[in-house]
Amino acid sequence: MGALWIAHVTVTDVDAYSKYAELAGPAIAKHGGEFIARGGKFVQLEGKERPRNVVAKFPSVDVAVACYHSPEYQEALNHARGASERELMVIETSE
Repeated sequence: MGALWIAHVTVTDVDAYSKYAELAGPAIAKHGGEFIARGGKFVQLEGKERPRNVVAKFPSVDVAVACYHSPEYQEALNHARGASERELMVIETSE
């Protein structure tokens, strides 16, 4: 089964976060991830609103979690820490 990586983000330091974005994209792609939504228009219907929302599709939950823990993604994540407030989840798709 496939999986979705869903992030809800408030950027607090644009310069540092841009370095995260520069490194995270290739790390995600290296693990078979493909962005299907990245910072586009959204309507918040419930819960805490975050101005940036990202969804990436992965081959499986295990692959998405392995991507998160990979050295490449962790290097990128070091730039997001302290530069953003975020929630991130991986959820299995029904396909």
